[in-house]
Amino acid sequence: MRTESVMGLSSSGLHRMVYHEWGSQDNERVLVCVHGLARNSRDFDEIAKALSREYRVICPDIVGRGESDRLLNPADYGMPQYLSDIMVLLARLNVKEVDWLGTSMGGIIGMLLASMPKSPIRKLILNDIGAFVSQDALERIGDYLVPKYFATLDEAQAFMQATYSGLRNLTNTQWQSLTKHGFKQEPQGWTQHYDPAIGDVTRATANQDIDLWPVWRAIQCPQMLIWGEDSDVLSRSTVEQMQQENSAMSLYSLPGIPHVPSLMEDAHIHEISQWLRTH
Repeated sequence: MRTESVMGLSSSGLHRMVYHEWGSQDNERVLVCVHGLARNSRDFDEIAKALSREYRVICPDIVGRGESDRLLNPADYGMPQYLSDIMVLLARLNVKEVDWLGTSMGGIIGMLLASMPKSPIRKLILNDIGAFVSQDALERIGDYLVPKYFATLDEAQAFMQATYSGLRNLTNTQWQSLTKHGFKQEPQGWTQHYDPAIGDVTRATANQDIDLWPVWRAIQCPQMLIWGEDSDVLSRSTVEQMQQENSAMSLYSLPGIPHVPSLMEDAHIHEISQWLRTH
C-alpha cells in the first residue's frame, strides 16, 4: 500500500485529500473504492489487497474523514465538494476510465458521477445504497453521528461491535483493524475519525427523503447492487423497483444483514471479483 494526497479547493481555501493505492501504478485497470458517511478508506484494505493483482486500486479518504483534512466551512460538506475532489484525484491518476465501488455515501458519489455525460465510470458497484433513501433512515444516521469518547481502544471496539451489527461475521483481527483506523486519540479519549461537523450537517439536512431516481435512471454503465436485506437505507421496495427498471443489473443479496455489508468477508470479495471479471 502507498499513501498519496491531492489538493482540493473549497470555499474556505485549499485542503488535502489523502488516498491509499494498491497494485501496479502502470495498470490501466483502475478501481476506485469510496467509503460511507462516517467511515474511511481503510475499510477497503482487504478487498484492495485481493484485487491488486488485477487492478490499480485507489481508496480515498473523503475530506473530513480519516487522514484527510477537515474543512473550515462545514457547509462545504456535501456532494459538490466530494465530486470536485474526486475529479482532482482522477486527473492526478491520469486515467480515462475507472471502475467504481461505493459504500453508502460512496455509492451516491458514484451514481452522481456515473450519470453525467462523458462519465469516466465504466462499471459501478453500489454497496447498500440505491435510488431512494428515506427520511427515517437519514434521521437515524444523523442521531448516530454524535461524538463519543472511550478510555481505551478495547472500549471503542466493543462500541463498534454493538453498533455495526452488519459486520458481525468479522474476525477479531478485522474488528481490531477497523477500530485502529476508525478512531483517533484526543484529550477526551478515543473518538471516531471524522469531523463532528459532518454529523451537524447531516442532522440539519435529514428532514426529507433523498430521491435519486432521475440520477440513477441516467446511468448507462453495467451495475452491481449489494443489498443487506435488513437495511433501512436500501429498502426492499427500492431494490425491486431498481430491478424492474434495469433487468441487467446484478443483485447480490445478503439475508439478515442490516446497513451496511462489510465487504471484508471472503464471500463478499469473491462475488465482487467475479462480477468485475465477467461484466
